[in-house]
Amino acid sequence: MKHKTHKSSSKRIRVSGTGKFMRRRAHTSHYKLAKGSNTWGRLKRDVEASKGDSKKIRKLLS
Repeated sequence: MKHKTHKSSSKRIRVSGTGKFMRRRAHTSHYKLAKGSNTWGRLKRDVEASKGDSKKIRKLLS
């Protein structure tokens, strides 16, 4: 039997060109004015998911 893709995970996580799973950082949804420009620039970039999470993500997206 085929596995279905976990749709909410596929909307939140993207696969980079080298096969890494990239995710958004936390604390980006509100209180944007209270954060400095350096903090906000750092939060806007995607970051690689941890190795332990990558195993779970691979199952969800396959």
